Amino acid sequence: MVRVTFSLDEQTVVELRRTAARLRRPQSQVVREAVADYAARTDRLSDRERRETLAVLDRLRQTTPSRQARAVDLELQSIRAARRRGGRRHPSP
Repeated sequence: MVRVTFSLDEQTVVELRRTAARLRRPQSQVVREAVADYAARTDRLSDRERRETLAVLDRLRQTTPSRQARAVDLELQSIRAARRRGGRRHPSP
């Protein structure tokens, strides 16, 4: 465990102490569980983030490709073949 120091307002401390006493758990455990719960709920994108991401994807979809699909396919085949051979760090046998 890592010890940390941070400041809380008086009302939060009252709620923390009351919750810890009601659950009969250490205050640090209540804080850990609260942070874990908060993180689980906020790991999803917000509506604003979702709209911004979709806007970026829409702009990308509307742009014209700078190369032909065949040229991209050939480059990807070349990259995959190099990886199967071990790349630059491992010479082929």
